[in-house]
Amino acid sequence: MTYPILQDKVALVTGAGMGMGAATAKLFAGAGARVAVADFNEEAGERTVADIEAAGGAACYVKVDVSQSEQVKTMVDQVVATYGRLDVAVNNAAITPDVAPLSEFDEDYWDRLMGVNLKGVALSLKYELRQLIEQGGGGSIINVSSIRGFRPQPNAAAYVAAKHGVVGLTKVAAMENGPRNIRVNCVAPGAIDTPMLAASLARRGQAEADVAPKLSLLNRFGTADEVAQASLWLASELSSYITGSTLHADAGYTSS
Repeated sequence: MTYPILQDKVALVTGAGMGMGAATAKLFAGAGARVAVADFNEEAGERTVADIEAAGGAACYVKVDVSQSEQVKTMVDQVVATYGRLDVAVNNAAITPDVAPLSEFDEDYWDRLMGVNLKGVALSLKYELRQLIEQGGGGSIINVSSIRGFRPQPNAAAYVAAKHGVVGLTKVAAMENGPRNIRVNCVAPGAIDTPMLAASLARRGQAEADVAPKLSLLNRFGTADEVAQASLWLASELSSYITGSTLHADAGYTSS
């Protein structure tokens, strides 16, 4: 059951076409928010909007490549033009990890991954914060990192570096904007059953049964809905004294 803890709020979720982003957008809509579904994949984004509307919620689709500054600015402008303001943002957009050792990394893929997974979060913060500062009244931003932002893995140097960077961006943004009552926090998902994880496992020739016991004290992958619940709590006033923090949705992986 979802309670209306985001009633009358306007929320923006990047990478909301599938996986954790789609689950978050749907959960936020169920909690009363009007949701801007931002994604580069138009078909996937529109599908999330249709699902929200079919459930009685309010949503709009915004096409964006978060690595491009003008597109990110336009994304935020479009949200405000549609709904009048911005209250909550979840910066979730990301692409799949790299699969080569550091001595062999693909520079083109490095640049693309960093553009989306790290610069994309920085750009989203830039324009979201500008809007929240301009309108006043505070707000809540959640950045999506990963367990790989805390415990690295081999053959994924770009992904690990980017997710460490997201944690750092979160702390800086929280420090700079706390006096404005703008809270900035981070969610660090563990092994979550999403299309991105499935693609990553396939590229590495691995299966869930081989990996889950190593990445979860609960011996299973998490669900996108479970991560969305963490973001919902951080987005709401239930977490009103929390900023600059990381919530690990990882079944205890980083505690062991």
